[in-house]
Amino acid sequence: MGEIILKEYVIATIQSTEKKMITYAEYINLVLYDTSIGYYMKDQKKLGKDGDFYTSSGVHEVFGRAFAHFFIDLLEKESLPAKICEFGGGDGRFAKAVLDEWDSISDQSLEYVIIETSPYHRNEQRKLIGDNRFYQFASLEEFKDHAGKKFEGIIFSNELLDAFPVHVVEKAGNNLFEVFVAVDDTGNLIEKREKCSEKLEEWLIEYGPKLADKQRIEVPIYMNSWLDSVNHFLEKGFLLTIDYGYTKEEWTFPQRYDGSLRGYYKHQMIKNPLEHPGEMDLTTHIHLDAYEEIVTKMGFEKICEVKQNRFLLMIGMLKFLQENYDPNPFSERSKRNRAIQSLISDTGMSAAFQVFLHGKKIEHGKSYKFLHEDPYKI
Repeated sequence: MGEIILKEYVIATIQSTEKKMITYAEYINLVLYDTSIGYYMKDQKKLGKDGDFYTSSGVHEVFGRAFAHFFIDLLEKESLPAKICEFGGGDGRFAKAVLDEWDSISDQSLEYVIIETSPYHRNEQRKLIGDNRFYQFASLEEFKDHAGKKFEGIIFSNELLDAFPVHVVEKAGNNLFEVFVAVDDTGNLIEKREKCSEKLEEWLIEYGPKLADKQRIEVPIYMNSWLDSVNHFLEKGFLLTIDYGYTKEEWTFPQRYDGSLRGYYKHQMIKNPLEHPGEMDLTTHIHLDAYEEIVTKMGFEKICEVKQNRFLLMIGMLKFLQENYDPNPFSERSKRNRAIQSLISDTGMSAAFQVFLHGKKIEHGKSYKFLHEDPYKI
């Protein structure tokens, strides 16, 4: 579909509703996940230089290989089955790197599951990894039906929560309003406001910052639902989440008053999320403190919360450095070393991500060796 046709589809969907407008959560779900026009559902490249954005797993396979060692340590110490469930596996690079490294260092067979909504990415994963090395499902419900029992092992996600649908709320005076998406008389997508629902107000009271006048913020109701589903499915093991976001205090900074909902189109940030519907990625910063509060209330034990670059050092990323000097900057050794330097740098993309590790019904918790070792010791 061309961009004009995509926009017409969105307009027709909005005008078919009773109020002739939809919430931002409904809009995001439509333009990202609709089976006809959704950005993630279409057969087009989304990651890398030919796509619209990058992820850490796309920097180099060493990212996933380092995690393989960490996963083995977690599973063995807790006597858990060798099972990993990754949500939103993208093009499969992370999974392949983990599987390749696992096969080279462990005699135990790894059961790797990817839950991936996008048909395009499911196909890319199969092409890259091979059908016989992993299990693949379109939803958690589909995986549940297949498994027939609760899960024990590691549940992992990398840049998943930032792509969830969110509601948008704005404060005006002493009142809170929800921001909706509508259509004007000339056929352009516009915003409208209505008094905020009690559900959204209650979420902000419980988890959000105190908003300033004219400040807008995203309310991730879907994040609560997803965590609830994961909690009920995970019998014993770990929840490992990597994403970018703001603390409750950081949301109060004046530079955050416009919220964080943005688009990424051909590696350019687009401030107006209503542009290029169905043709660009939409993302928001997650509420870091809210995430922690929610999983803690569910009974998870917090093991660590740390910036990704620091976390990679903690789990032994430096051990992958090739010490022999290679004058060829394009050799595999040189590329790996540059990738590691980028991933552990305080100024690189890793420093923008937060790593949350929580355990459920685990025995060792804070005693994990990696939490106490000197990360700079090779």
